[in-house]
Amino acid sequence: MDLLPAVNSQIAKKHGFRSLKLVSVDMDHVLAEQPFGVQYGRLDNGLYYYVRSNSKPRMRAALSLAVKAGSVLEEEDERGVAHIVEHLAFSATKKYSNHDIIKFLESIGAEFGACQNAVTSADDTVYELFVPVDKPELLSQAISVLAEFSSEVRVSKDDLEKERGAVMEEYRGSRNAAGRMQDAHWVLMMEGSQYAERLPIGLEKVIRTVSHETVKQFYRKWYHLSNMAVIAVGDFSDTQSVVELIKTHFGQKSSAPEPPLIRKFTVPSHEEPRFSCFVESEAAGSAVMISYKMQADQLKTVKDYRDLLAESMFLYALNQRFFKISRRTDPPYFSCSAAADVLVHPLKAYIMTSSCKEKGTIEALESMLFEVARVRQHGFSEREISIVRALLMSEIESAYLERDQMQSTSLRDEYLQHFLRNEPVVGIEYEAQLQKTLLPNITALEVSKYSEKLRTSCSCVIKTIEPRASATVDDLKNVVLRINNLEEERNISPWDDENIPEEIVSTKPNLGNIVQQFEYPNVGATELILSNGMRVCYKCTDFLDDQLIFTGFSYGGLSELLESEYFSCSMGPTIAGEIGVFGYRPSVLMDMLAGKRAEVGVNLGAYMRSFSGDCSPSDLETALQLVYQLFTTNVTPGEEDVKIVMQMAEEAVRAQERDPYTAFANRVKELNYGNSYFFKPIKLSDLRKVDPLRACEYFNKCFKDPSTFTVVIVGNIVPTIALPLILQYLGGIPRPPEPIMHFNRDDLKGLPFTFPSTIIREVVRSPMVEAQCSVQLCFPVELKNGTMVEEIHFVGFLSKLLETKLMQVLRFKHGQIYSAGVSVFLGGNKPSRTGNVRGDISINFSCDPAISSKLADLALDEILILQEEGPSDEDVSTILEIEQRAHENGLQENYYWLDRILRSYQSRMYSGDVGISFEIIDDGRSKVKTSLTPQTAKLALQRILPYPCKKQYTAVILMPQTSRFKLLKSFFRSTQTSYRTDAKILAGIAGMAVIALSLWRYSRSTLKS
Repeated sequence: MDLLPAVNSQIAKKHGFRSLKLVSVDMDHVLAEQPFGVQYGRLDNGLYYYVRSNSKPRMRAALSLAVKAGSVLEEEDERGVAHIVEHLAFSATKKYSNHDIIKFLESIGAEFGACQNAVTSADDTVYELFVPVDKPELLSQAISVLAEFSSEVRVSKDDLEKERGAVMEEYRGSRNAAGRMQDAHWVLMMEGSQYAERLPIGLEKVIRTVSHETVKQFYRKWYHLSNMAVIAVGDFSDTQSVVELIKTHFGQKSSAPEPPLIRKFTVPSHEEPRFSCFVESEAAGSAVMISYKMQADQLKTVKDYRDLLAESMFLYALNQRFFKISRRTDPPYFSCSAAADVLVHPLKAYIMTSSCKEKGTIEALESMLFEVARVRQHGFSEREISIVRALLMSEIESAYLERDQMQSTSLRDEYLQHFLRNEPVVGIEYEAQLQKTLLPNITALEVSKYSEKLRTSCSCVIKTIEPRASATVDDLKNVVLRINNLEEERNISPWDDENIPEEIVSTKPNLGNIVQQFEYPNVGATELILSNGMRVCYKCTDFLDDQLIFTGFSYGGLSELLESEYFSCSMGPTIAGEIGVFGYRPSVLMDMLAGKRAEVGVNLGAYMRSFSGDCSPSDLETALQLVYQLFTTNVTPGEEDVKIVMQMAEEAVRAQERDPYTAFANRVKELNYGNSYFFKPIKLSDLRKVDPLRACEYFNKCFKDPSTFTVVIVGNIVPTIALPLILQYLGGIPRPPEPIMHFNRDDLKGLPFTFPSTIIREVVRSPMVEAQCSVQLCFPVELKNGTMVEEIHFVGFLSKLLETKLMQVLRFKHGQIYSAGVSVFLGGNKPSRTGNVRGDISINFSCDPAISSKLADLALDEILILQEEGPSDEDVSTILEIEQRAHENGLQENYYWLDRILRSYQSRMYSGDVGISFEIIDDGRSKVKTSLTPQTAKLALQRILPYPCKKQYTAVILMPQTSRFKLLKSFFRSTQTSYRTDAKILAGIAGMAVIALSLWRYSRSTLKS
């Protein structure tokens, strides 16, 4: 076998970037106003259009209607109306009524929520469709829907009343802890401007009482064609025919002779910083947010573009420092990051956010301000900037290599920003040339100067968030004063760079060899058995030129452990990850990987251990070196490493104990899966019993024996380049003298859980700042071994059917929910090739607490009707279309293929030939698709769910805690259902998430609760 590298298209493309000519730049050169690569124009009625042909994905189109009208234009009695108009657009128009638009989209495979979306922000409203175009009439129909949105939304009294419940439920969902914190920060940031009083979600009073005349007046005034644009990017044979469709559907429409004057609202600047100590009893943790506001600059010239690059380098370099500080002994915060964003049209902000231990906000704030002051005094080092430069160069190189494989949705979003923000679209080729030319000449001094914009005198807003008050405004002011004095006295020490090793693998391992090789034409894959026993399967694709992904798995996981060891060993990945599972501390490895696109992560599950990676083909060697290091590194816990991990874990547990939803989730688990230690929440008392040494010992054993692992690699693989690397770093992993964690999949210990055999209805009452309510219905599922493959496919189809029908009943008919989700759990069973598969199907939605029980009954009624009468032909057709479209999209994605091949190896049908199990699974899908009719769907619902469904299920409802007096009255009134309130607190280990500032946008995407 010839394993020597040969000249190929991948290398040619790589050289294509590296030999890309630099451009001669004039800093005052104005970037092209005409967007690149698109047919761009304007109709006589004022509507702008953008049309571009793009074949990723094939036979699909990404469409948008952008309207320069958002919540900031609302009058006081209209607060929330811009968002209500967006809802009504999908409810009823002149041509479509009773949510016919949603029915049409679902009938062509464009799911409501997942592929159809709308967003209302302070400044604009955007409607988005993602539709198939393999039939000529579909594109025309989709564009006609956007045309209806532009001027034909029907705003009748009945339409509004039907939609109020859904809007109100979305409002209620935004009033959780995260929503309250975001809203409060938004008001603080925008103080003194119209934006502060115009959150897109609006006011509850307006949502409940606004008249249809007021809504109609807003729509007719601000939805003017001259303030709109249609964007169409997709797999079109020619763009002119799409332009003609736009003219057909929009050309005859007209607006008022004079477009309304859209006021520009300013946000006042302030020299004195603003301070706030926000106490949120349900907060997920303590946090600090520092924002620096400024006017948003227009990107017009090459100099503006260069400044944008320098700003990006500054933020990257600052974030690198924040990360390294967070990994130090006794760090001031668990995580910290800085970003820049345009919040509203005239306003941009640098935002620094950290999460920290309870009562640690003052220390975190001081560290954040100190680091920025250190940059002002000493600057970044040349080494820091060279690392950031390499990182940015790697990113633009990847974008350039995949310039012909960009998703249509990404291109559509670029043109949206061109219309809404006047951002130039110059094309990736020119951007790559600009960055190659400009990046090497941006100095550390230039980058460091951006720290001047992060002074507390620059419209600064400082806010702490705590579950219990500890910091005061005076404390915050004293920190600012202290850092300012240190800076004035020039009493800040320089940054101390860490010593970074040159090579990940210092000594190359001995080359392995191929013992056996198999070809599987039906999968398009090759399988290798290596000399150390590792099985490697690779599939070459051309979906993305700069992507390779892989997963390796081995049977035997946490289910094999004794209960006494479970909590310690389950903490293994967390403790080992803090120390460094690849032989280097995370802060050191970050610098070692600068300029490379390679990452590897690990996971310990109930029945499997696995590692997964994502890399550029040119960085495959680096990614495989990380895998080699994973298998050859022995992680030993240090006292400080363990201390940091346990601190973070304890904060996460305390945070989740405050969250009402975790009490709810815990009770659902307890009812459905029993009191098994595997499903129990981790408590503080459990954390204190964790043995770090045992945790690391177990982790080391999990990734030690290569002979137990199967690795699947998918992407732009060139075998002549990849095979020597696979043999070197995977084949070179030493096989231990005796097998380690070598398990037979049929002999694994199963997780002990038993679904209740009767009906259980229970209310979990939890203290809440504002009333929230969530409903979960759960049904046991048992799939018979003989027909397992088909039954699993049936479960997939039926879960989508249930989700669609429940949305029709609870959302579109009764108007009482915003979204419904259906989830399937079959993961509790050991991967044995014998025996039945047990699990459950769960239905989730949020609603008004007062009607939660009624809606749960309506959901049960609808499922029973489906079991007894079956779905309609139209329902079945819709589900089949949605599944087929998702499958077609997936066939063009590396991750979809990786998942299919992994499932084939892990299938019960696998007995050594992955091609056969792949074919059996594929045939199972085809059989179910072919056989799916209203009758077979009805029988499957009877067979897979308890029949009738009302004979065995759990219904758990999260409700706000009421007073003892109210509970007593409720008890005496209740004659049908017994409610228990002995809910336990769910406390799982979770990463401390930084609070996102996406508060100014409210998406209509389906929420999967």
